Amino acid sequence: MKLVVLDRDGVINYDSPVFIKTPDEWKPIPGSLEAIAHLSQAGYRVVVAMNQSGIRRGLLDTVALNAINDKMCKATGQAGGRIDAIFFCPHANSDHCTCRKPAAGMFREISERFGLGLSGVPAIGDSLRDLQAAVAAGAIPILVLTGKGKKTKAEGGLPENTKIFANLAAAVDALAQ
Repeated sequence: MKLVVLDRDGVINYDSPVFIKTPDEWKPIPGSLEAIAHLSQAGYRVVVAMNQSGIRRGLLDTVALNAINDKMCKATGQAGGRIDAIFFCPHANSDHCTCRKPAAGMFREISERFGLGLSGVPAIGDSLRDLQAAVAAGAIPILVLTGKGKKTKAEGGLPENTKIFANLAAAVDALAQ
């Protein structure tokens, strides 16, 4: 089984400094849904893993998060792709949980759910914490320069062997070769 782990905000859709709180606020980055379709058609299982501290902060609830994710999954399906699973951490940094990226708890959950190790699995994100979680789980860190990606690259400190691409479509083109 081929698996890929994607962050959501800043990778699949435009990010917002005030959180994506409603389906209307969720807007896909051009080419991202087609990139997921390309992954699906190339035999990848696509998993989304995201921090959603807006839940802990009271900015949205799980009903709103599910509505946003439903919109994303439907839009992905209309583009010919499929998201096989969505994992999220509802906690804030102050909760010191094991599932919030950069911790690897969410990635361990993914590994258990799909019954495979994550060594060699591409994990695509736009922030340092996405990359750190990937490395902690043994996955391949891939940075996209959408969302917070340009700032993340400029700040440096990227994990060794991090691959960098302009956006999800460019990363997927490289993976699907």
